[in-house]
Amino acid sequence: MSGNGRSAAASAGEIEEGAGKPRKAPNAFRTISEVADDLHIPQHVLRFWESKFSQVKPLKRGGGRRYYRPDDIALLRRISDLLYIQGYTIKGVQRLLREGGGKLAEEIPPAPAAEQAAAAAERTRNPELPIPGLPPSQPPGASSAVRAAMRQSPRSEPEVERLRELLHETLQALEEIRDLLA
Repeated sequence: MSGNGRSAAASAGEIEEGAGKPRKAPNAFRTISEVADDLHIPQHVLRFWESKFSQVKPLKRGGGRRYYRPDDIALLRRISDLLYIQGYTIKGVQRLLREGGGKLAEEIPPAPAAEQAAAAAERTRNPELPIPGLPPSQPPGASSAVRAAMRQSPRSEPEVERLRELLHETLQALEEIRDLLA
């Protein structure tokens, strides 16, 4: 044992971890800050979603501290995808949860055009909904060429669908890379 009462193996494990945070087991509960970091969603949005989706029920411990189960995190990831990628409104996701008996199917098509328009209007009325840190008109640090391209006339439906699928595939690839690095 080392002088502070810890074993040499524990000290060696800490050295291996270096400056990074220790990794939790895949089935470990996560705090709201860990979930927010993992999903790239502010904590206040996660708390807002708890009020809108009764299926999101993290355990609450002393002082109201939230602990999310792996199933909670999977549901939040799916809700995020439906709201931000697939173009559903909160009411649309609530409907999908009701129809699915409290669960969301893996293969849900993008929202119909009318719902996507309603979702865009919802995001402008409710500051809790826009993609965190990404205003719909001009992403931070976007070049003038990117901003000009975003102001162009609306894209055709097949083009929007192709871009949505490309973004979804890119997100999945990035999540796989993150998991490999974990």
